[in-house]
Amino acid sequence: MYRTAEPKPVIRRMAEELGVHHEALRGWIRQAEADAGERDDMLTTAEREESAALRKESARLKRANEVLRTTSALFAAQPDPTRPR
Repeated sequence: MYRTAEPKPVIRRMAEELGVHHEALRGWIRQAEADAGERDDMLTTAEREESAALRKESARLKRANEVLRTTSALFAAQPDPTRPR
């Protein structure tokens, strides 16, 4: 509504009419501008989603690496049954 209105309404007044906090509306407007390529100072919604997915994948891989390290250390500490003593 805000982006298509001419002249641009006052955000505070529009927020009151919609029943939301003016800073929430301001944030939504900024995000819509970023998604439309009109802002370079914010990530788009798609970029935010990709970043979150990459953080989750990184955490999963870190956990898997820790399991592998622990298992490797456990096997390294045990005597090799194929070696003569």
